[in-house]
Amino acid sequence: MSERSALLQLRTARLTYAEVGATTGRLPSGYAHLRRRRVIGHGGADFESASHALMRWDLHRRSGLTVLADSEHLAEDVNVLLGFGIGRLRLKVPCRVVYLVSDPDLRGFAYGTLPGHPESGEERFTVALLTDGSVELAIVAFSRADQWWSKLGRPVGRRVQVAITQRYLRALG
Repeated sequence: MSERSALLQLRTARLTYAEVGATTGRLPSGYAHLRRRRVIGHGGADFESASHALMRWDLHRRSGLTVLADSEHLAEDVNVLLGFGIGRLRLKVPCRVVYLVSDPDLRGFAYGTLPGHPESGEERFTVALLTDGSVELAIVAFSRADQWWSKLGRPVGRRVQVAITQRYLRALG
């Protein structure tokens, strides 16, 4: 099956977790939690540039992932098939955008996992213009292994998630 066909099949898929939107507040129990942030610039121009890059999947592309999405512009219910690795060893990671953040000084989105993703959970990416003029990228996630092979290799999976998060934090700075 082609990646384009796989992306089309995601339209009818259900999210693999019940706590949709939980990255807006207290993270649910029963999952591993991740919270990371990094100053990536200063001032309104850096905020606008980082926000634009974030909302067009550039954060993911700059982090070394392939991106095949329903839309190049993020919106609720957009499905994305992220790819990690190379060739036949590329892991396909299906997600759906579950909400957007669009405030004057805070922009971003969260996506949730779909069937076939090695994890079950949600990840939120935001860019903020802080009161001191700093521009900050923040990532918040909750997840747990969802496939037999990811459960078996859970310690490795956590290290991969942390490594990808570090790539994200460097991608816009």
